[in-house]
Amino acid sequence: MKKAPQPLTEHHRRLDQLAAEVLRLRQALPARDRLIVGLTHAMRAVVAASLGYFAALELGLGQGFWAAITAISVSQASYAEVRNSSRDQFIGAIIGGLLGGLVGVGVATFGHYHYLAYVLAVTVGMVLCSAFNLGAAGRISGTTTTIIMLVPHTGPFWQIALFRLSEVTLGAAAALLVSLAFDALEQRFFTGRVSSSHSST
Repeated sequence: MKKAPQPLTEHHRRLDQLAAEVLRLRQALPARDRLIVGLTHAMRAVVAASLGYFAALELGLGQGFWAAITAISVSQASYAEVRNSSRDQFIGAIIGGLLGGLVGVGVATFGHYHYLAYVLAVTVGMVLCSAFNLGAAGRISGTTTTIIMLVPHTGPFWQIALFRLSEVTLGAAAALLVSLAFDALEQRFFTGRVSSSHSST
């Protein structure tokens, strides 16, 4: 008698199938369409990164490049995708920032076991995100904790955590605004032309 697949194994199998199907659909696009999709995506990302970067500098955040990195990493083909990705970035940054800040303060106070404390903080953040089904927020949490605890910096850990959260928020907000603007432009200029061409045939 054949054993039924384990739920977790079956879940991973379905995710792999879905990822393979998405990749197949992308590769099936004609070269011209792939070029247009890539150009549009690049424009969304660059405009959002620029907006986030200069907003961070205007607000006195010295490392505005984190806002630009966030904006590029959450830029997607539609507002709904950007919204979900931004949510993961924001939640991950909060969890990673809190853990990195709190554990960092403890390590700075006691001065021992810095790397072990870092490993524990990353693990706890990623497990929490997975337990609460928060998508890619676990990776962002781990990345944020790594930046706070391992990248050399001056100033207290809580301040670094607050700055990173502010920069991530600015980058995600910039990507959302740009995505809304691009979606509105595409609906006005592209969708209208497509529908009118269909109606004339």
